[in-house]
Amino acid sequence: MIDELLPQAERIAARLKARGETISIAESSTAGLISAALLAIAGASAYFMGGAVVYTRQSRAALLEVTEQELTGITPSTEAYALLFARKIRGKLGTSWSVGETGTAGPTGSRYGHAAGHSCIAVIGPNGERSITVETGNSDRLDNMRAFSVAALDLLERGLG
Repeated sequence: MIDELLPQAERIAARLKARGETISIAESSTAGLISAALLAIAGASAYFMGGAVVYTRQSRAALLEVTEQELTGITPSTEAYALLFARKIRGKLGTSWSVGETGTAGPTGSRYGHAAGHSCIAVIGPNGERSITVETGNSDRLDNMRAFSVAALDLLERGLG
């Protein structure tokens, strides 16, 4: 699964290293695949500052220090939630770039009404914030984890320019 992410991760790593920029990741339904792809590239310590797999309310509070007040009006697995993840990890690690991902890999939907195959991804960098929603229409957990990771790396690569 990670093999198909490597060409993209190599291009991203080269850009980050050439610019002297850094990245942090807060991901949920991708279960660390975004981080793993970026860390699989030799020399990752030059640009990868850290990441968190934020899969539960407890991990959200402990790893990102998200308060209940910050969640007012925000539902999990939305673009606003992904942006919150990206902002929090970027602030904690002081990176140039960050990625936030939240979704429902499957095989069932979420308690928030999202079908399996739903993910929201955010990228924050020096040139601003962008976010997308991905709907695969698929209930296969591994296929969705891969698709969400590809979409996150695509959004990051486009943001890097």
